[in-house]
Amino acid sequence: MRKWHLDPVDGFSPLVGRFAAMFADTRLRLHRDLEGVGPTELDAIPAWGANSIGTLLYHLAAIELDWTFSDLLGVDEDGFPDGTGEWFPVDVREDNGRLSPVVEPLRRHLDRLEWVRGHLLGTLRGMSDADLDRTFNEGHPDNTECGGAWVLHHLMQHEAEHRGQIGEIRVSLRT
Repeated sequence: MRKWHLDPVDGFSPLVGRFAAMFADTRLRLHRDLEGVGPTELDAIPAWGANSIGTLLYHLAAIELDWTFSDLLGVDEDGFPDGTGEWFPVDVREDNGRLSPVVEPLRRHLDRLEWVRGHLLGTLRGMSDADLDRTFNEGHPDNTECGGAWVLHHLMQHEAEHRGQIGEIRVSLRT
């Protein structure tokens, strides 16, 4: 019998630990959907002119890092972790708003995602279940206020949506 559970991950408060389990499942699914991706497929631009898989992976990591540090921790870029510049040498967006094309080996993308996820999980270890209801980034320049649980939901949803795009790109490249 298959069992589908989201047991709290050890080292976290109970509800936050369930979010950690959800993040693990989300990333497991992304890794599964990337199985067999080679360099040509990673960097190919689909016929409809969207982003490459590699560019989407770079974007996923950049947004997770930004939401972790800007929104959950409330720091500006000066407060981002050491190494950020090495992991993110290219601005995530071009001046026209499109994602910046990023051509790197798959291993580099996966290592970057793991590095960022480590920082997110480190942040979550310091959160209590009550923090999930707390409003973060009060006084944000665009007057946005986000609840902790919403930020975490948003990050998982963001990854799931781009995972769907990655799947569409892979299918389109086979036809």
